[in-house]
Amino acid sequence: MFKLKSYNDQNTEQAVDRHALIFGLISVFLCGIGFTIIAPVIPFLVQPYISNPGEQAIVVTLLTSVYAVCVFFAAPVLGALSDKYGRRPLLLVCLLGSAIGYLVFGIGGALWVLFVGRIIDGITGGTISTIFAYFADITPKEQRTKYFGWVSAVVGVGTVIGPTLGGLLAKFGYSVPLYFGAIITLLNVVYGLFFMPESLEKKNRLKEISFVRLNPFIQLANVLSTKNLKRLLVSAFLLWIPNGSLQAVFPQFTMDTFSWKPALIGLMFSIIGLQDIISQGFIMPKLLLKLGDKQIAIIGMVSETIGYSLIAASALFSFYPLLIVGMFIFGFGDSIFGPSFNGMLSKSVDSSEQGRIQGGSQSIQALARMIGPVIGGQIYVSLGHAAPAFMGMILIAAAIPILYKRTQVSM
Repeated sequence: MFKLKSYNDQNTEQAVDRHALIFGLISVFLCGIGFTIIAPVIPFLVQPYISNPGEQAIVVTLLTSVYAVCVFFAAPVLGALSDKYGRRPLLLVCLLGSAIGYLVFGIGGALWVLFVGRIIDGITGGTISTIFAYFADITPKEQRTKYFGWVSAVVGVGTVIGPTLGGLLAKFGYSVPLYFGAIITLLNVVYGLFFMPESLEKKNRLKEISFVRLNPFIQLANVLSTKNLKRLLVSAFLLWIPNGSLQAVFPQFTMDTFSWKPALIGLMFSIIGLQDIISQGFIMPKLLLKLGDKQIAIIGMVSETIGYSLIAASALFSFYPLLIVGMFIFGFGDSIFGPSFNGMLSKSVDSSEQGRIQGGSQSIQALARMIGPVIGGQIYVSLGHAAPAFMGMILIAAAIPILYKRTQVSM
């Protein structure tokens, strides 16, 4: 039986409110679907508005980048507002914004309308971080890791279903996946209005919001100034740049190089998502019995480098089996790097600084996902389809020694 007795972390008898748990898990599931359901169709939605086919990849990657820019600037504001006014109103606003963003993007009609749709979605893109804060409020401290694991698993299921669903729905029209995303997100807003309880008690809310809390650059500078943390974050930043580029350019890459359609592109994304669930559920526990965070992270980075090399080869030889194998190897590396990186990050500071460090890490990741798509789109057009993958090989080759030196000294 789920009944919330208290939201105070100090209360070891706290149980979880059933409606809060259901709403939170449904929300993260829909976020997982929403982030990926549009991936297979973006190039096809952009195509009618581009007269020069060579510019299409740049526009596709800019749509990804503008979303990340909005998240980067909006996330600290949304986080501070949720600390002051509660999680419930901010979550509902974020979900409503996502629904409007999907709807605007689906309606289209002009290229600038597509950008408006992504901007709306990005400005209200604090859903995941607010949900994590929501779960931290409603769960006992000693059970929090378990519930965060549930959140990650549910997001993973959403990211597996989203691309395949988007590809299948695209058979009825390229805008249909966007309309579907808007409808299911609005249904979740309605459920939240009637059943979602507030998780943050008034006595625990922020009294006033300072400028520092709203400025992502100040938060970023504070995190990078933390002792023994700069090298770890720099190495991750170098890895996240090509990751953001690959995610943004992949649909266009497969469309241009192999003439893939949305259903096949979506299936490929789903397979990688499924692999991520398997790796984190079955492979990571076994690796952690024999290896430390540093060794696992470096194995992940080497695997990503091999994956990038095969992706580049698939473009050079126009041989899609190399792409499939490369994406599997890349996906494995990415799936084990994330948990090991977060482990090293959390062990770098004491418990009183966890929120600030995790928030700073998210800001750096958002910054990389702004830069990566822009660079990837430019070199894709100017240097060839294999160029973003070569960028990944070069940047991760630079990141490995930075991470290795850092961990040798401090861990």
